[in-house]
Amino acid sequence: MFRRIHVSRIALVALLILPPTTHGETAEPSISESEKKWQTYAEATSFQKTARYDETVAYCKRLAAASPWIHYESFGTSPRGREMPLLIASKDGLFDPKSVRKAGKRVMLVQNCIHAGECCGKDGSLMLLRDVAIHKKHAGLLDHTVLVVIPIFNLDGHERFSAYSRINQNGPDEMGWRVTSRNLNLNRDYTKADTVEMRAWLHLWDKWRPDIHIDNHTTDGGDWQYDLTFEWGADERMAPSIVKWNKENLDKDLAAMLKEDGHLSMTYFSMKNGTDPTKGIRSGAFSPRFAHGYGAMRNRPSILVETHVFKPYRTRVMATYNVMKRTLQMIERDPAGLGEAVRRADAETSRLGASGMPLALSAKSTDEGEPFLFKGVDYTVVKSDVSTLDWIKYDPTTPRDIEATWYHKIEMEKFVVPPRAYIVPPEWTEVIDRLTLHGVKFERMTEAIAINVEQYRLTNPEFAKKPFEGRFRVSYEVATEHVTKPIPAGSIMVRMNQPDARIAMHLLEPDAPDSLVSWGFFSAIFENKVWAGQRSLERMARQMMTDDPKLREEFEKRVAEDEEFAKSGWSRLMFFYKRSPYWDDAIGAYPVLRVTNETSIEHAPARTSP
Repeated sequence: MFRRIHVSRIALVALLILPPTTHGETAEPSISESEKKWQTYAEATSFQKTARYDETVAYCKRLAAASPWIHYESFGTSPRGREMPLLIASKDGLFDPKSVRKAGKRVMLVQNCIHAGECCGKDGSLMLLRDVAIHKKHAGLLDHTVLVVIPIFNLDGHERFSAYSRINQNGPDEMGWRVTSRNLNLNRDYTKADTVEMRAWLHLWDKWRPDIHIDNHTTDGGDWQYDLTFEWGADERMAPSIVKWNKENLDKDLAAMLKEDGHLSMTYFSMKNGTDPTKGIRSGAFSPRFAHGYGAMRNRPSILVETHVFKPYRTRVMATYNVMKRTLQMIERDPAGLGEAVRRADAETSRLGASGMPLALSAKSTDEGEPFLFKGVDYTVVKSDVSTLDWIKYDPTTPRDIEATWYHKIEMEKFVVPPRAYIVPPEWTEVIDRLTLHGVKFERMTEAIAINVEQYRLTNPEFAKKPFEGRFRVSYEVATEHVTKPIPAGSIMVRMNQPDARIAMHLLEPDAPDSLVSWGFFSAIFENKVWAGQRSLERMARQMMTDDPKLREEFEKRVAEDEEFAKSGWSRLMFFYKRSPYWDDAIGAYPVLRVTNETSIEHAPARTSP
């Protein structure tokens, strides 16, 4: 049958009496009075509902009041005044980062409801914390690990509560909204950090510097047998020691461990053709605008969890529960191994500026695939009499293995050799603020100096026709110039001998997919601010052609070969204006400078920023 998501209560009852899925589903056991007392709202309603914000915070505070292993605090305030809840679980009662680090503990950060309608992680996290700290079912999970949990990240979106928040989703009855009260998607905001919520999260990350990170979601899209997909980085953009840890632990064991819990899992993917599973599936690389892409650029294993939208809510909650449980078990079997991988990653990144080796800034999926037996369900494709489009209708009660192709190979692109340092002039305050938010360390120049630097020239800017995440993105062509530049006092110098050198590059290199310039932080550099009248330009053009016959020849050739140029009077005049001494040479000159010679800044007059 084709599953409808928002249905009447009568239809919902009919749906609930269908045979349960096999993945992660068990008959509801009888429970003791003590267990009943500690049921989450989702459990008490047989996973038909999820708790609102006030109910969630109340349950969090109950856990903290009842167990010395749990501490509750807030890590910020949402735009609409809601306290951002945080739970810290520590078997030894260590609830501040300094004490945790001194004790040699690992830290796992879990975030839920970044898309507030995708709420299974919230309920799974509360159940896991309860089972560990109250029922002591998995007490060993905290022997060497401190668990830091954000129950709800997108608080204001969470309280836009409705039965009509997610048209594709199979329960709960009501849930929150995908985006924030500003209509921004938090899971596209990691680098640009435009939201109050993300700035609070970045402060939290810098405070705790977790060893590993999990971001819980629910998919959209087609139907298949998998109740769980996940993704983590393992490519050349990342610190090699983190790639190695991911391969030796997550790649090697997580799917098999989850199979023991009754889950059929798969690498996160999308359908290559939405109405034809035989065309294959595609997995790709993520940029640091996304949570797990960002965590990877901060030198940490970072796991995207996507439960399957059509599976019952109980199945989805248990999937997140078991991913977190199994990841903690993975940490506990070798906590020193994870700690060493993270330490080495920070050290590797601190040597990027001295390496002289190109670093990949971006990656793209290729059309090179391999045969794959896709665990789908039976389906038919019909021509819609409403839209006239092909419409795929799934039968989730009938599993079907489909011979397909899996396109999961990626290749690196946009390489750059890291500099010894970047210099940002003091007037770009918004950019300097963003670097501070991302934990990037810098020094403030106390005197004006002149040094030899690399400067990018950005030409042929193309601005998006409509906003994306509240900003008009811009693309451009990039060329490099070697110049001696006066550096004004107050400029900041970002040395690359630091653990956050990798994220600094992603913010400051124009070719990085989520660079600040591509998000519009430097868009003023593309504007000509000085007006030139036609009469003046006409006179100047004639004089320039008289003085320079080669320039005349170049102009006449352009007129003969470029029809659009020939038809545009102002393009003709701008040809001369841009080649005249009146033209503003700062247009397109990227203000962030690259220092490639260590001796240029070895004794630079600067003080460390607080």
